[in-house]
Amino acid sequence: MERDVQLVRDLVAAVPGLGDLFDAHVFNEAGVLPHVFFWDVVQETVASFLGRDETGWRVTLRFLEEQLRLDVPEVTQVVTTSFLFNLPWPDQPGYCLVDHLAPAMRVRFAAIRPSG
Repeated sequence: MERDVQLVRDLVAAVPGLGDLFDAHVFNEAGVLPHVFFWDVVQETVASFLGRDETGWRVTLRFLEEQLRLDVPEVTQVVTTSFLFNLPWPDQPGYCLVDHLAPAMRVRFAAIRPSG
């Protein structure tokens, strides 16, 4: 199994609240498309943050931080381009989520979006 697909499966295992989203994604896309799935992960993570659901967004950020630290190119690419890049912009609701990024994610975020 490709590392980026395994990333999606491992994330869903770590954050069970993403299970329905995953099932719908697999049904609609006839398989796992990690970059497409992560667009929805961003939306769910921001909604969790704005809804003050401490569990969902914190677990997601912690999991993705751990994955970035493994430094697997396919995983890093998905997390950087399809999660971090798509986080809210400074003028959008939920932008404060970026204040909660751990060190590896902060470095990648600053590199891909230097102006925030």
